[in-house]
Amino acid sequence: MDFIIQGIADAFRLIVSGDSQTYSAIGATLKVSTMSMGASLALGIPLGFFLGYKTFPGKRQVRLVVDTLLALPTVFIGLIVYAFFSSRGPLGHLGLLFTLRAIAIGQTILALPIVISLSATAVEQMDRQLKVTLVSLGADRCQLLMTSLWEVRHAIFAASLTAYGRVMTEVGISMMVGGNIKWQTRTVTTAIALETSKGMFATGFALGLVLIMIAFTVNIGVSVLRKK
Repeated sequence: MDFIIQGIADAFRLIVSGDSQTYSAIGATLKVSTMSMGASLALGIPLGFFLGYKTFPGKRQVRLVVDTLLALPTVFIGLIVYAFFSSRGPLGHLGLLFTLRAIAIGQTILALPIVISLSATAVEQMDRQLKVTLVSLGADRCQLLMTSLWEVRHAIFAASLTAYGRVMTEVGISMMVGGNIKWQTRTVTTAIALETSKGMFATGFALGLVLIMIAFTVNIGVSVLRKK
């Protein structure tokens, strides 16, 4: 029990003192999560709106595929991305393997089904009379889209938060396609796994506390936006 208490105390010391390794992992995590969430939201929200709003042949099958991808293992995504970006892969010439951009691509694949599925569910539960009212008022397609998204904005925020939580805590993709390279591609989660395996509990606790603080910050931000 003493080593846990000492580890937590050392964790606060590392955070306050500005430990370079700790903050390097934090910076890499924030960078890749921002890139992956930006891409997944830009793609996922319009696709989710279309999936939930429109009726087309094969919609049920498409929805089944999207919902199935929610449980896609991170190590499998890492394997696929690694295969494409390795020297023998079709995209190996891009030189993206063991870079933050490769991690961001993998995390985008991880977050995209979450954003699409939850956005589609939110749109499906929207009041269907809204479309009739907007059309009767002369709204064009763009206005129809934006107004509908505004009506389900709280559900979109929840979808974004769920996807962000999955991205922030994943290990498999970051480890496989990032390589856990110190000062370059080492993220918070891969650093926790590495430092704990070496018995460096203080660093692991410090990084774990950082993840918790980021989660609290995101939740507070979403709560403020909901109130506004």
